[in-house]
Amino acid sequence: MSREAKRWRVPKGYIYVSDDICKGCGFCIEYCPRKVLAVAERFNAKGYHPPEVVDPEACVMCGFCELVCPDFAIWTEKEKEDKQDAD
Repeated sequence: MSREAKRWRVPKGYIYVSDDICKGCGFCIEYCPRKVLAVAERFNAKGYHPPEVVDPEACVMCGFCELVCPDFAIWTEKEKEDKQDAD
């Protein structure tokens, strides 16, 4: 079983979904305040439909999808700011 995660670029970082860990509960989709995620048409190794990013521009990297996932199958990574940009 593959343990690779799908990665989507969003304006302030990345959203990762590990399809093989996801059990398709849909909490991340249901509770996303910006409706960034939707159910994918594809199936994972367990036979569930994992989430996929459908509106990356709407993501504000709030991390709520991470908090509601009971299986830790989705996480975000904020992009590091350059020190030159912060000045």
